[in-house]
Amino acid sequence: MKYRHTRAPFTRARALPYRRTPALVLLSLLQFLIAVDVTVVNVAVPSIGARFGADAASLSWVVTGYTLVGGGLLLLGGRLTDLLGQRRMFLVGAALFAAASLLAGLAPSLEALVAARFAQGAGEALASPAALSLITLLYPEPAERARALGVWGTISAGGLVVGVLLSGALTQLLHWRWIFGVNVPLAAAVLLLTPLFVRPDGPRTRSGRLDVPGAALLTAGPLTVVLGVIERNGAVLAAGCALLAAFVAVEARTKNPLVPLGFFAHRTRAVANAATVLLSAALSATFYLLTLYLQNVLQFTPLQAGLAYLPFCGALLAALALVSRLVTTFGTRRSALLGLAATGAGLAWLARLPDHGGYPVDVLPGMLGVAVGMGVGLVALQNAALLDVDASDAGTAAGVQRSVDQLGGSLGLAVLVGVAGAATGAGAGFRTAFLWALVGVAVAAAGVWALRKG
Repeated sequence: MKYRHTRAPFTRARALPYRRTPALVLLSLLQFLIAVDVTVVNVAVPSIGARFGADAASLSWVVTGYTLVGGGLLLLGGRLTDLLGQRRMFLVGAALFAAASLLAGLAPSLEALVAARFAQGAGEALASPAALSLITLLYPEPAERARALGVWGTISAGGLVVGVLLSGALTQLLHWRWIFGVNVPLAAAVLLLTPLFVRPDGPRTRSGRLDVPGAALLTAGPLTVVLGVIERNGAVLAAGCALLAAFVAVEARTKNPLVPLGFFAHRTRAVANAATVLLSAALSATFYLLTLYLQNVLQFTPLQAGLAYLPFCGALLAALALVSRLVTTFGTRRSALLGLAATGAGLAWLARLPDHGGYPVDVLPGMLGVAVGMGVGLVALQNAALLDVDASDAGTAAGVQRSVDQLGGSLGLAVLVGVAGAATGAGAGFRTAFLWALVGVAVAAAGVWALRKG
């Protein structure tokens, strides 16, 4: 099949097999960098605080600001993708992410660093739904799409672990500023190579105004909620909830919503996105809390704590290598249930963490269960969340899926870490947080179980 010189809408016919693979690699590479920046600052936070003389509360925004702004703007990114084109928005987002990474590495103050982290999140919000919708359109068949999403998920999830290792190594051997600087040449390579393997966008058939008020409310709402949780301020928390309620009201009345509320009339997609919120909340909190347990209770050094995640990474990669076969054989519903069950088993094990435990017996088994559940569950739910989409709404569907993943993880992290901090005793807080995470995963499994079609 040959390409024509007309700018036809993006379809599978426009992506020859030999071009699809390098395109998938490039799309996944940027997502890898995005995932790295979710966790790369965790180990470096003490060094950043020492440089700027900042307290723990101020430093928390360096960690959560990135994911909150990214998650809040992802729906706007999905809408822009549908309106302006997948490749175009992917390149714009990649350029913004690269520029923000450079600014973060050169930041002269904490305020400048947090602002650069916000800009990184905005770059992700433009690039991530565009990348996911491009993959959806490049691989339209369920089986091959599951394989492609497995590759994308493998590289992305690997970035979370690499972020911890990279942060410890660069901070100890070079300087914490390099954790942001390494993004620049790799993002530049993505910008240069993507036009060679991803065809230009065709003429856009959708029009309409952007829902800027909705995007502002969806960003400000979670930021305010997390601020209320961190500060334990009920008034601020209530204000955040009010902003989220206002977002729903705006979406119901505007002519050009970020996502039409009717989008969630598709039952499978609605349940998949809701389950993703709860699963992502559990996974983000688990990753963060285990890092604290390893360093504060087991007295691991930052680099040792990063190396302790190598078995987690191995189990995750193994699960991701099998998930496409599981989806093909058992369907998305049963595969998602399997992933949620594995996550629940891991959380149940971690919910018994002793005050003075050991890594091989008390941490590793639960860590492996969560890793398998993450690899299978998130990809299966992601596949279900993109069910029945086409070129007209692929960006919206991808934006919704990525948004609930990001915001679910950020809000879950804030809530469960708050629960852990409120408890007394070296291990009591960890046990309580993991128990509540287990409850959330059980609710997600109940919702998926209620779906009749796999």
